[in-house]
Amino acid sequence: MSKPFEIPGKWEIEYKYAAGPYISKFLEGLKEKKIFGIKCNSCKRVYVPPRMFCERCYVELNDWVEVKETGTLETFIVVYRKFYGLPDPPYALGLIKLDGASESFLHYLGEVDLSRPEKIPEILKQGQKVIAIWNEERKGSILDIKYFKPL
Repeated sequence: MSKPFEIPGKWEIEYKYAAGPYISKFLEGLKEKKIFGIKCNSCKRVYVPPRMFCERCYVELNDWVEVKETGTLETFIVVYRKFYGLPDPPYALGLIKLDGASESFLHYLGEVDLSRPEKIPEILKQGQKVIAIWNEERKGSILDIKYFKPL
């Protein structure tokens, strides 16, 4: 059998995503430079971003808490290839566990020199402290946090 014929294509679909009440409250908080999580009263885990149900206990969550804008870099990756819809490389992404949260989430890392890959292990380290750097103009988006900067 011969190789299948390939036809290049590209999809661009405009849509609106209904965030729901929990993510909506989280995004509204970001506009005010506040990071909200939600706490499970059974296992005491704090989820950021918030969820409606605890993924461990399966109970409905409704105990809102504010967590700090500082956290710990759990792991990271430096991107050197262009991906559609993302910034021009190089850029770094990190899993950030905010102080007061039990779970980590993915976000950009900033104010780091990524021009010399061999130096990255000296600049970014698993377990180092980071702080959120906020955009001047915030509109209710995860990108209201511009990036996390190593401390």
